[in-house]
Amino acid sequence: MKSASASIDAKINQLGDWRGKTLAKVREIIHQADPGITEEWKWAKATSPGVPVFSLGGIICTGETYKNAVKLTFAKGASLPDPAGLFNSSLEGNVRRAIDIHEGDKINEAALKNLIRAAVAFNLQGKPKRATARRSV
Repeated sequence: MKSASASIDAKINQLGDWRGKTLAKVREIIHQADPGITEEWKWAKATSPGVPVFSLGGIICTGETYKNAVKLTFAKGASLPDPAGLFNSSLEGNVRRAIDIHEGDKINEAALKNLIRAAVAFNLQGKPKRATARRSV
């Protein structure tokens, strides 16, 4: 069984066009925003090969590819500040929001990093901090 990272690499290579380059670029931006983000490969079944998922304290976003777009769907996007107006898809939902990136679109890297960091902070709020070892006295 392939690792999630290997599956994402294979997906990027398989696309071999602007969508692969775009997915590789957003993957790089996601990890620059927070190196603690992990990669997963979810929802693979007979009718679908699966989807790249980026997580930290829960799902941050998915990286789906379609004929005319690379779609970053933020699991809790409706709860995130988006001052740069990156969200341009799935705007009617109560929970998710998405960014559709089309061929030739310029990615606002700084704004995307801020959105990713906001998603991480949202996922981690209210979660217990990691336990620290206590010494006996």
